[in-house]
Amino acid sequence: MKLKVQAPLDAGFAPMELIFREYARDVETCGKQVPIAVNVERNQGYCDYLAMDIFAEDTEAERTKEIVERSVKTLLWCRGGWKITVAGSRMIYEMLRDAYRPGGARAFDADFMSGVYEKPFTVAWSDDIDALKVRRNGASAVGRHLEGCRIGFDAGGSDRKVSAVIDGEAVYSEEVVWHPKLQSDPEYHYQGILDAMKTAASHMPRVDAIGVSSAGVYVDNRIMVASLFLKVPKDLFEKRVKSMYLDVAKELGKDIPIEVANDGDVTALAGAMELEKGNVLGIAMGTSEAGGYVDEQMRLMGWLTELAFVPVDGCRSAMVDEWSGDYGCGVKYFSQDAVIKLAPAAGIPLDESLSPAEKLKVVQQAMKEGHAGAKKIFETIGVYFGYAIAWYARFYEIDHVLIMGRVTSGEGGPILLEKTKAVLDAEFPELAARIALHIPDENSRRVGQSVAAASLPEA
Repeated sequence: MKLKVQAPLDAGFAPMELIFREYARDVETCGKQVPIAVNVERNQGYCDYLAMDIFAEDTEAERTKEIVERSVKTLLWCRGGWKITVAGSRMIYEMLRDAYRPGGARAFDADFMSGVYEKPFTVAWSDDIDALKVRRNGASAVGRHLEGCRIGFDAGGSDRKVSAVIDGEAVYSEEVVWHPKLQSDPEYHYQGILDAMKTAASHMPRVDAIGVSSAGVYVDNRIMVASLFLKVPKDLFEKRVKSMYLDVAKELGKDIPIEVANDGDVTALAGAMELEKGNVLGIAMGTSEAGGYVDEQMRLMGWLTELAFVPVDGCRSAMVDEWSGDYGCGVKYFSQDAVIKLAPAAGIPLDESLSPAEKLKVVQQAMKEGHAGAKKIFETIGVYFGYAIAWYARFYEIDHVLIMGRVTSGEGGPILLEKTKAVLDAEFPELAARIALHIPDENSRRVGQSVAAASLPEA
């Protein structure tokens, strides 16, 4: 596979979009195509599907299994779901059934989705391909409420940000370093969140509403799954964590409206509010990769959009994510982990005693000092991102891409985006003509999500 734009520090990078296109071309010319359909169902009967032609089962079976498995996994983490139904190929059905069973290659994914949708994860067979080619989506107009006195809170993995917002203007913002992923006692998280909100409240005459932007999955403002609470035991998660944001709101005052949303969705919402346009994919590159999407009518779709677990690199020797146990996923390409991963190849030593956020600061300082390797790190992430956008565009209607987060702070962000544009121009001109890339100013990149979060609830 030949890339038109090479990743300076990752010669083995194999973009999923190019792998998919190469497979599709080969299938089209082989003369022995077999159609398949895979439907992924989530809450309330909402669903989406993947339909494609594959080689007949006696031809390149392993290659077919791999491309279909990677594609289905992508659809699953873009939309969310508790049930996969397959038609057209028993080989594909059996492969996915085995992958998503307990102990299988995708057992983490199945367990995660079961926790989100509170149903056993299922892989089923259907004899009717056409019956699976159906999409049902729920969309809601959330956010863009700025009247009154509001708290916006953004819970990151290495720092928490809070803003006091009065009639759409941030009158106070702060960032506080914390380490929620290392803490097993949920009181650490509770007190950190409560302290931040009390600080913001002290800068306003009253609190009319609270909006929260936080990594993870939320249903009815309850925390279903969130990496911030990675070390908290399951029994304490159920008792103390699931309703944590609701409990904090009660401490601040009786009947204060609160709305909790995934931080990626808030990124997309922030972009849509600034641009006054829809079809926005928002990406926050911080402790992990957070993704969110706003449709043409500037609505949130209720999709999972957990892009940290979406495969973007088909190289089997790519770095494995410790949490999911899978290779080539976005968390290692668009986060602090990506910077840390590339630092040795860039000639930048990092003290292992430092936290990930501190390691990122070392690289960003080297960037300020003109270190050539530091620049190559952000160029490499930009190349990753250009090819990833093309892959994401198979699953989202994208007119605008907005990037935020600590990784994009400083001089690295513009360099990253410049390389992303170079990839789109050279490799995917049809997408380059349609998709506009955006990066907010420095202040918005750091605290913009907490301000946008303040607009989530109706007062």
